[in-house]
Amino acid sequence: MYVYISQPIPNQQRTYKNRTMVSQGSNSASSYPIKTIVILVQENRSFDHMLGWFKSLNPEIDGVTGSESNPISTSDPNSPMVFFKDNSEYQVFGHPWSSDLPNPPHEPTMNGFAQNAERTEKGMAEAVMKGFKPDAVPVYKELASKFGICDRWFASVPASTQPNRMFVHSATSYGQESNDAIKLIKGFPQKTIFESLDESGFSFGIYYQYPPSTLFFRNLRQMKYLKNFHQFDLHFKKHCEEGKLPNYVVVEQRYFDLLSVPANDDHPSHDVSEGQKFVKEVYEALRSSPQWKEMLLVITYDEHGGFYDHVPTPTTGVPSPDDIVGPEPYHFKFDRLGVRVPTFFVSPWIEPGTVIHRPLGPYPTSEFEHSSIPATVKKIFNLKEFLTKRDAWAATFEGVINRKNPRVDCPVTLPEPVKMRPTEAKETAKLSDFQKELVQMAAVLNGDHKSDMYPHKLVEKMTVAEAAKYVNGAFNKFCDECQRGGIHESEIVELGKQVERPKGRSFIYKFFKCLVCHD
Repeated sequence: MYVYISQPIPNQQRTYKNRTMVSQGSNSASSYPIKTIVILVQENRSFDHMLGWFKSLNPEIDGVTGSESNPISTSDPNSPMVFFKDNSEYQVFGHPWSSDLPNPPHEPTMNGFAQNAERTEKGMAEAVMKGFKPDAVPVYKELASKFGICDRWFASVPASTQPNRMFVHSATSYGQESNDAIKLIKGFPQKTIFESLDESGFSFGIYYQYPPSTLFFRNLRQMKYLKNFHQFDLHFKKHCEEGKLPNYVVVEQRYFDLLSVPANDDHPSHDVSEGQKFVKEVYEALRSSPQWKEMLLVITYDEHGGFYDHVPTPTTGVPSPDDIVGPEPYHFKFDRLGVRVPTFFVSPWIEPGTVIHRPLGPYPTSEFEHSSIPATVKKIFNLKEFLTKRDAWAATFEGVINRKNPRVDCPVTLPEPVKMRPTEAKETAKLSDFQKELVQMAAVLNGDHKSDMYPHKLVEKMTVAEAAKYVNGAFNKFCDECQRGGIHESEIVELGKQVERPKGRSFIYKFFKCLVCHD
């Protein structure tokens, strides 16, 4: 059975004229059966690349048929065409959106993916014009048939990983289009959904496998919030079993691909089967929890990674979050969305095979995008204020809860993925942009940002294995500083260049210490 939903316009009226908005007439948190929302954001895959061929299983999904194509050259009317195929493997290509004209005056034609890939690396046009057969991603095949997906969810900004991940929790990237080493040192200052929840008496937890990327937000470096960070392997399943998951849960993945512990974030060229195993592990832990009947799991991707998608990206009526304009040369106004990405909704309150299409509100131009997450969290938990004009505008997805009673037939386990990548992890590989940013953030946490090596010399010759070791050591040093005491709970934890570690190992050190360290 398949259920197709168009979201109704909410009763509450919302305005986004000011940066901080207060909603009127919000539903109380008790009116929703959901008490815990779990967020998992994977890396760099478009909707058509991951789920386009799912249209063969469910014709209501806005996917692909094989007739879709891109020219090698958009300026040559006789250019060879590359058609979309279904033989994608683990994938070797990934490149963020780029354009010589970031604010085009017309609706995007979606015909430049092959050209962009070919310009980046010869022969890569075919790689970005491929998608996975449903059987190649069995975990997603099961989730799509047993729960729900959204086939019109866009990245918040046509840019790389980091800006889009910031929109997930703060509905803005604070003017960031890419890496900004100066802002990275200070930490991004915008208010996040974490603080909104805390102010209203709700709990949150971040379960990380490497130093958490959420520490890019300056306010989360406050001493009082460090207790909200939990090492995934040590605490996630335990908290699920004990029914101790907080109201808002963020699950972070392994971003560095090592022989001993492969990356499971789906970033090209990481093995997608590892990402499937990770989603399976998260789902099965949640499914076994006594909190299961009060949960909603949202799985999405930060951006498209250069892979083809046929749905034009919205360019009309998208509000700038905070009127911050991007730097030269584009002076981007943050008034358009990025490429469509895969999004799943998983809960016993969702009918099998649910598909959410275009929303009907709260405004005529509203869309599902990453800011829909804080917007929906605000609505379900009856929080006081919106974070920016963007989450005030974004569509909310509480309508995916489309049952009067929770289901009792949800699968206890998901299919076992089969390894896709024929080769092993390449630990000597150069770092991706996001991996460089994680290293630079780690340098801020342990005080190395005052070194002459920061920011670029630190990462320019670093390998994946070296980076993984560095970020773990940096985070351990940061935790050592936390355990020394004498820091006020509202103070931002900062380290100088020279910080001596205490000899002892207190509970807080063990609490934060990353389990995985590559020596």
